[in-house]
Amino acid sequence: MKKFVIAAFAIATLMLVGCATSVDRVDTDSTIDLSGAWNDVDSRQTAEAMIDDVLSRPWIDQFVAKEGHSPAVIVGEVKNLSHEHINTKTFIADMERELINSGRVQFVASASERQEIRGEREDQDLNASEETRNAAGRELGADFMLKGQINTIIDAEGKKQVRYYQVDLTLISLADNRKVWVGQKKIKKYVKNAKLRY
Repeated sequence: MKKFVIAAFAIATLMLVGCATSVDRVDTDSTIDLSGAWNDVDSRQTAEAMIDDVLSRPWIDQFVAKEGHSPAVIVGEVKNLSHEHINTKTFIADMERELINSGRVQFVASASERQEIRGEREDQDLNASEETRNAAGRELGADFMLKGQINTIIDAEGKKQVRYYQVDLTLISLADNRKVWVGQKKIKKYVKNAKLRY
């Protein structure tokens, strides 16, 4: 009986050790693609490629030559029309970072951010000293809005998949609704031993 208890204890210990969670810290720029679904690398690389493209096109130099200053840009809605859940907020944040850090454009806060800031200005109007108060009516209006959508096509057979992502972005002039740039980025992944994910 004693040998049976010892053996059972040893098996239970091995099972617990085998089920233990293991965590390894990795570089945030490393490429790890476990499922084939849209991930942080896709978001970052797509944002970098598309912002590099939009800033290299003639519209920006034409605007500066005509107006004498860099354009003010706002990022609007990016619709997720794909088969899977994609957090478009992280993708928008990646694009905002690339635009702001380029130094080529001025950047305007989003609609929700503006509402929060306006609330703070209203509070300052009542509570801040005259010297430190920021008055309403001095906001920078955007000259252009960047908006777009993410689409997917999934081709699956057995445990094999081809996952195709297409990101389309458009830069629109707020003065006259002209489309001054249209960009597209495609990603194609071949996934083996895949479970169909939507």
